[in-house]
Amino acid sequence: MKKMAIFLLLLTVSLTAVRCGDSESGKELTDEELYEFQGFSMKPYDIPILIMLPDETANIGASTQPEIIHVEDDFKWELMVGPNFHMIIDDWGSDREMVSSEKKRLAGLNFYKIKYLVDEPDFILYERELKVDGKKGASKSVGVEHKTYHVYGQKVIDGITYVFRSRDDGFEKIIIDLMAKSIKSVKPLKGNS
Repeated sequence: MKKMAIFLLLLTVSLTAVRCGDSESGKELTDEELYEFQGFSMKPYDIPILIMLPDETANIGASTQPEIIHVEDDFKWELMVGPNFHMIIDDWGSDREMVSSEKKRLAGLNFYKIKYLVDEPDFILYERELKVDGKKGASKSVGVEHKTYHVYGQKVIDGITYVFRSRDDGFEKIIIDLMAKSIKSVKPLKGNS
């Protein structure tokens, strides 16, 4: 019995150590993970970053040229790659708590069930499901299941906090997974890149 307890303890400790080492927050994306992506400089749009975006091989209907919608002196950018990839970038200045603020906002949405698939200090990926409550005694088939997937991450570049997020309506999981890779790939540009 004592040997079994020690074995379970060692197993738990080793699984925890492996899981902690597996955290994606400190992990660089590999070339293999980004093989369907191409680098895109946001410097011409006043954000000094390089972001990896899905290319035509990603099979999501992506065009070869990303489109940026930005009004000069505004704090919002819309980044689109084809009809299925629409990311919003917001400039939040010196505020460093945007992900925790978003989680508080999500907790207050009583009509949605939120399930975090990735929950890190500067990045969340979650499933949002509409709670369907029918009339008492109604058939179980009342209501339509409605699930969407969302991503929300913050990066501090040159002292400015930028939030990278999916549109409010969300997307299918495959699109959100690509957006998550794009957000995690963000790197500051140095010099005149």
